[in-house]
Amino acid sequence: MIPSVRRKMNSYTPYLSCRQIQANVFNHSDKKGDIVLTLEELDKIAINVRSHKILKQILNENPILEEIIRNAKNETEALEGVRQWVLNSLYTSPAALKYYRREKTDHQTFTSLKWSDFAAIRILDYIDNAGIEIEDLNLKGEIAISNPIMLLWHAVNRGTGGAKPAFFEDMLFLFRQFSGKSTRKFPSREQVEEWMENFPSGLDPRIITLRMENRDRILNLIIDQIDAGEKKDPKFKFEPGLTREEKFSRVLEWWQDRLFHLRFAFRSPELVNKMLGHSLDPDTMKILNDAQTAGIPFFVNPYYLSLLYVRVPYFGIGGDLAIRDYVLYSRKLVEEFGEITAWEREDKIRPGEPNAAGWMIPDHNIHRRYPEVAIVIPDTVGRACGGLCSSCQRMYGFQSGELNFNLDLLKPKKSWKEKLNELMNYFENDSQLRDILITGGDALMSSDTSLKTILDAIYNMALSKKNANKKRKAHQKYAEIVRIRLGTKLPVYLPQRITPDLVSILAAFKKKASEIGVRQFVIQTHFESPLEVTPEARSGLQTLLSAGWTVTNQLVFTAAASRRGHAARLRQVLNEIGVLSYYNFTVKGYMENSYNFATNARMVQEMMEEKSCGLIPEELHETIAQFPMEAENMVENIANIQERAGLPFLATDRSVLNLPGVGKSMTFRVIGITRYGRRILEFEHDATRVHSPIIEKMGKVMIVESKSIREYLSQLQEMGEPIEDYNGLYGYSLGETEDRLPVFDYPDSKISISREITNLQIPV
Repeated sequence: MIPSVRRKMNSYTPYLSCRQIQANVFNHSDKKGDIVLTLEELDKIAINVRSHKILKQILNENPILEEIIRNAKNETEALEGVRQWVLNSLYTSPAALKYYRREKTDHQTFTSLKWSDFAAIRILDYIDNAGIEIEDLNLKGEIAISNPIMLLWHAVNRGTGGAKPAFFEDMLFLFRQFSGKSTRKFPSREQVEEWMENFPSGLDPRIITLRMENRDRILNLIIDQIDAGEKKDPKFKFEPGLTREEKFSRVLEWWQDRLFHLRFAFRSPELVNKMLGHSLDPDTMKILNDAQTAGIPFFVNPYYLSLLYVRVPYFGIGGDLAIRDYVLYSRKLVEEFGEITAWEREDKIRPGEPNAAGWMIPDHNIHRRYPEVAIVIPDTVGRACGGLCSSCQRMYGFQSGELNFNLDLLKPKKSWKEKLNELMNYFENDSQLRDILITGGDALMSSDTSLKTILDAIYNMALSKKNANKKRKAHQKYAEIVRIRLGTKLPVYLPQRITPDLVSILAAFKKKASEIGVRQFVIQTHFESPLEVTPEARSGLQTLLSAGWTVTNQLVFTAAASRRGHAARLRQVLNEIGVLSYYNFTVKGYMENSYNFATNARMVQEMMEEKSCGLIPEELHETIAQFPMEAENMVENIANIQERAGLPFLATDRSVLNLPGVGKSMTFRVIGITRYGRRILEFEHDATRVHSPIIEKMGKVMIVESKSIREYLSQLQEMGEPIEDYNGLYGYSLGETEDRLPVFDYPDSKISISREITNLQIPV
């Protein structure tokens, strides 16, 4: 039986045969013009020599597969032959068979799967989805077709099909896994810790010395800029008659002022290179200059630029790649800019209309996926950031001109206060909302005055909501606000922002908000590398903790950040300064982020093989659940748990992909693969979280990855990584969303909340 064909993401059409599918038009577009090929034409394309050699390996290692493929008269017979072969094998593993059939997908069944079961399930999923069509937004909406067994049949019997070596290599490892020729070997804890040692912390005295050299070079160049009249600022200027030494002393004082770093941020590739001692190579400069021509903004402040290596230390070679790739743009980003498709559906919302999850949104200042959570993006300088991350999830907004680094234009307008009141009314009249995340941009880019205004408005709204509940009957009460979060990268980009005045505002807000029932106060930041944990960052975070705010981290799992031991080392370094890991995100977006994309297989491998060294015993879960109640003691409390459990770090984060528009998950199955070797993943929603009812109508979410595993491994090689360290990577084709630890749970509600869902409109 040939399964029905699915057309485009999350939409379904009646049954079509493989031959009928091939009558459809396959569009491939590039910058120079359009090439239009039918699938029949693609099937006639000869495979190259490298593909032939890998195919020969596949057949030599799998004589049964070769017999099936060679004897099949057409691709349909090949599909059926492989299906029966694999099913016969799976019948010996009842749990795996039930998992494949989706009869049992619980955690116990998932963990019982053998390594060969992973492969058998993937092969059968490939066959069940033979001919699947999905709109590939990596390629401007090109229709991606998955039918790997058909591609094998064409390659074996005709030498055609056009499949690339990356496809055949993925299939080679798939059948090795199925046959048992390759097995999964978990690295020892000692091995993981050895990998971790490759990544020094920014608290290493040797690194601190290098950063001081960078700082001094940058400051001297800024002095030259001011003296030459190239940079004029009413606040940061020299009085007449100062010696060079006096000027340096003055700019050294300015280094502690956040405004200095914002006003002297570097906005051109030439200036960035100059500040880096002209250490950037011509190819990189060509990309950066092309980026500027394309309209991609540059905004790198002096402090953050000082973190990059200029003189590479022998003890930390490659250690700064994760942060360099944040600052230095890729060729693919430059090529795609201007044609980027929004990953976040919120980027396209219209005020007063429902978003992708069905939530009515009053204005662009609110983003929302879950019933319990709302994101506030203020009309203040908080819409800006302390720098532009190259893999920014809001790159679509920079492309459209809605986001920029013109800080003067982003200052609050007279209408903001009125709009803020409207937003608070929306929150107050929401029956399910209890968690507000203030972000942007960056929450801490707002001035102290603006931030205090927002927090005061939230306090008044929370109080009004609480008082309104006194008039409501049991089971008709609205959820009350119990958690306030600030989303910011400034502890990383610009720790000078964390001032006594800011801490005083946060401490005062916590004190009064606690009295009306708000119980959790969280700073969510984005450390990408252990090298970002500097003495300045540590000092700033200590003051935030002293104000009673818990600090959590969200790692963006870029290619450089996905190297063996990198994420584990980051967790360890953050734990030492009192920070809990919260999320580990797969890079979002399409082809513009392909350079920074690490395959979801690597995300699962890291979760299973490295993060597992920090798993907290269940008997200590309730202990860590109390940590947010005493954030001031976070460093000591984390160290105590590590010692009691004998752990190198606490694996408190969940590894997830932000699905377009509707939430986070890592529950997936690889159900297809393109002829380019790029995998197609079918995601389930996170069953541990409350979602909008719209997901009952949405079905599965399908994602085409932006690079093959072969491309990813080649990129790691370029970074100096031994590829043998990543053995088993191809085999990770199933994922499961981890349970949320109690430390991140909402406090128990003492009221019975109404089942009515307000501010929601689900289309019929």
